[in-house]
Amino acid sequence: MSVIITDLCINCDTCIDECPATAIVSVDDSPIIDADYVYVKPEKCIECVDASVPKCAYVCPTEGAIVWDMPYTAEFNDYYMQGHEDGKYNIRTHKKLGIFSPENKPKPFRESISIEQREAQMEVAI
Repeated sequence: MSVIITDLCINCDTCIDECPATAIVSVDDSPIIDADYVYVKPEKCIECVDASVPKCAYVCPTEGAIVWDMPYTAEFNDYYMQGHEDGKYNIRTHKKLGIFSPENKPKPFRESISIEQREAQMEVAI
C-alpha cells in the first residue's frame, strides 16, 4: 500500500479522482466497517512511483492527512495480514486466487522512503 489516509481527512474526495490505480475510495464505499474517512486499498496502491510525489498527496488540501505506510511487499506480509484481521485494512479476495496479500501480489514502492519514516507514518511531503 505504502500510503494511508489518517483521521485528519476532511472527506473532500479530491484524492479519489487523482489516483491512477483507483486505490482510493470514499467513506461511503469504504470496505472498513464504520469508516470515518476516505480509504486507500493497500492491494492497489502503487505510491505513484512514476511521479515525483503520490498524486493523492499533491491534491490533498489537509496537511497531515496522507502519510507513509509500509511497502506492500512479501517482507511485510504479516503486517498487512494482521491489519486485515484487526480491521485496519480490508484486503480484496479473489474467488479463485484468494487474498491479494503482499506475498501473492506485491506492489511497487518508493525505496527513497525509509522503513523508519514509514513506521513513524510520516506525512507525505509534496
